[in-house]
Formats: sequence, structure tokens, C-alpha cells
Amino acid sequence: MESNFTTDRNYKYEKAKEKVQAIKGFYGNLLAYCIVIPFLAYINYNTTSFLWFIFPALGWGFGLLMNGLYAFGNNPLFGKNWEERKIKEFMQES
Repeated sequence: MESNFTTDRNYKYEKAKEKVQAIKGFYGNLLAYCIVIPFLAYINYNTTSFLWFIFPALGWGFGLLMNGLYAFGNNPLFGKNWEERKIKEFMQES
């Protein structure tokens, strides 16, 4: 049977690992955005006068913003530590 210290340590490790993965995913998404959107703008500039590239830039940008807020702990939908509070609440009910 594991001690509470070991269980707590494993839990903290898993949460830290999830956070690192979220931040890593955010930076990968940001890099792709910084490569693809200028390429789309270049294609748009050379093909038509209608600025259609702004639509994917805004849509992807919004997704990128939400991804960044989640990765860095500023979840606007559930607030700070919402997940922790819900876990504790459900554990106390059992």
C-alpha cells in the first residue's frame, strides 16, 4: 500500500507533466501559426485583392489564444483551480 506522500508526489508529477505537454503543444501551435499565416498572406497578396487570409488568421488566432490561456493556467471558462476543487469535491462525496 502506497503512502500518502508517494501518492501525492505521483499526482504532482503527473500534473506537472500534463502542464509541460500543454505548454509544449502551445509553442508548436504558435510556430505553425507563424509559418502558415504569412504564407497564406503571401498567396492572398499575389492572387486576389480580397483579403481572405484574415479569416483563417483570426480563427486560428482565437484558438491559439484559448490554447495559450489553458496552457499557462488562465482558463477563462472554469477559473483557476476549478479542476482541483471538483476533484476534492467528488472525492469527499464517495
